[in-house]
Amino acid sequence: MFSSAKDSSELATAQHIKALIKSHYEDEGERFTTLALQMAAHEAKLGHTTLADEIRKLIDKSKTKVRRLKPFSQDLDGLVLEIHTQDKLADLIISKHLKERISRVLKEFKQRDKLQKHGLENRRKVLLTGPPGTGKTMTASIIAKELHLPLYVILMDKMVTKFMGETSAKLRMVFDTITERRGVYLFDEFDAIGGERGKENDVGEMRRVLNSFLQFIERDDSDSIIVAATNNLKLLDQALFRRFDDVLHYHLPTKDEIKQLFENRLAGFRGNFSLEDGIVSAEGLSHAEISQACLDAIKESILNDKKKVTKPLLTKVIKDRVCAYENE
Repeated sequence: MFSSAKDSSELATAQHIKALIKSHYEDEGERFTTLALQMAAHEAKLGHTTLADEIRKLIDKSKTKVRRLKPFSQDLDGLVLEIHTQDKLADLIISKHLKERISRVLKEFKQRDKLQKHGLENRRKVLLTGPPGTGKTMTASIIAKELHLPLYVILMDKMVTKFMGETSAKLRMVFDTITERRGVYLFDEFDAIGGERGKENDVGEMRRVLNSFLQFIERDDSDSIIVAATNNLKLLDQALFRRFDDVLHYHLPTKDEIKQLFENRLAGFRGNFSLEDGIVSAEGLSHAEISQACLDAIKESILNDKKKVTKPLLTKVIKDRVCAYENE
């Protein structure tokens, strides 16, 4: 009886150690912490209180340290930015269907081991299209946050304008980094290189860059997630689409989404008034513009020593946003 209990205890410890090693090498920080705490609880239950306390102290000490990643090579300095974000999926106000598509990417990544046992791969290459300010960049940051991965933004327009003639070589360096350093990689302003080949205003260099990208992304078998974002789907070369596992289309917010944006962004600062007029006034604005209008209203209320945003103030800040796009 005693021997059986001892064997069971040793087996549990062995399983914890294997899981810890796996989470470390897969860079799953939160899972590593959870497993370590489980080990501490397991040791405490066995009466090893000193060891349990030492494990907990190590965890608490590590939480106070800022994790520093190895800097990018000098060749990519200024072309790849590491972004720290706190955005969550619940913060993204989009259609239910689109949110389900994003959740599927997250689910497949988290359970990729299960898929690999059946010879299948998780979705890793995603193309986001739609008007500016509709949530494309925020989606990339949410994927990174939800998966506990760093977010790296590749500035494609800067790479093309600054390094014309060297862009393909820079792209190769980026894809080498994607393989070496797991994360979420966002190719922003993707149409800077993704334009349709054969256009009259196309130049030979850009065709070579696009061909290089097509080759790199097709060969990529890293553990990273690649996200490309464009404001204009029609500009993209058709050969791109089959290289991506998913294409998500973003749109300006509907009336229901505008209402959700007002309620979420104003939160406790919202006064006791109907949002209907504000919703009508905000039609045609993007998610980002509506969010900024709400922030403007909150700041103005605070500066005027007001506890709530009033209806006239909300109307004013929305009108300011609309007028910014008019010629007058």
